[in-house]
Amino acid sequence: MPSVAGYLAYRHGVGEAGLTGEMVGKWRDVLKEQQRDIEHAQRNARENLEASALRLAKLQARIVRLDALGERLTTVAKLDEGEFDFSQPPGLGGPEMPYEDEAYTPTDYLRVLNQLAEDIDSREEQLGVLETLLVNRKIQGDVFIAGRPIKKGWMSSRFGLRNDPITGKRAWHNGIDFAGNEGDPVVTVAAGVVVYSGLRIGYGQMVELNHGGGYATRYGHHKKLNVQVGDIVKKGQVVGLMGSSGRATGPHVHFEVFKNGRVVDPSSYIHRASR
Repeated sequence: MPSVAGYLAYRHGVGEAGLTGEMVGKWRDVLKEQQRDIEHAQRNARENLEASALRLAKLQARIVRLDALGERLTTVAKLDEGEFDFSQPPGLGGPEMPYEDEAYTPTDYLRVLNQLAEDIDSREEQLGVLETLLVNRKIQGDVFIAGRPIKKGWMSSRFGLRNDPITGKRAWHNGIDFAGNEGDPVVTVAAGVVVYSGLRIGYGQMVELNHGGGYATRYGHHKKLNVQVGDIVKKGQVVGLMGSSGRATGPHVHFEVFKNGRVVDPSSYIHRASR
């Protein structure tokens, strides 16, 4: 029985060897073309993979930045410690429910990647707005005058008319006195800038703070001052140690509040709730 090659050679009038060589050449051409197609597909796959890996790395970096922003917001908003732990993945779970579906295709993968990028954009914008609101609220709360200028002690003299503790005569008292032990910390009732720190007649060692918005506070009779003019202080920061410098009968802090340059009764600010 003649071979296929022999039959084709007989039909086309060529030798079997010649036909076989021609076919091998054509096969080689086809194989080379297929090889080029494979190399092109592999090159495209590598390029797409590299592009996807680069994009994924950028998204991961943005997620790290979002985690850092989340931790900052947790601190600014004074949320309970541990309520939002951005250093740990959130707890997930539930019973496994079978679901038959095709695995991700490259097109599906890119679509999910694009959706993730859009979600991150949205979260970044929302958290940015929230951060601005919370930071503004914190700033307003910090400069909001409220509380007492001491960590421990008691009110020893109120604002207004009183019998002067040294002369015994009726006299006006511009502030409120808080007595305590020598060396007790004296703290700010709001954030501000130190505009005076040093000796002043009657006050002894005194600190004056400007809080903005027309408000200022004074703290007198320190044993030691912890701040200098130009310092920016936080709410609750220790500005000095309680003493009896100046016109005083014992360790205490003389506390005054000014509004638009005029002294006012500190009582309403002392009993305020901090924002």
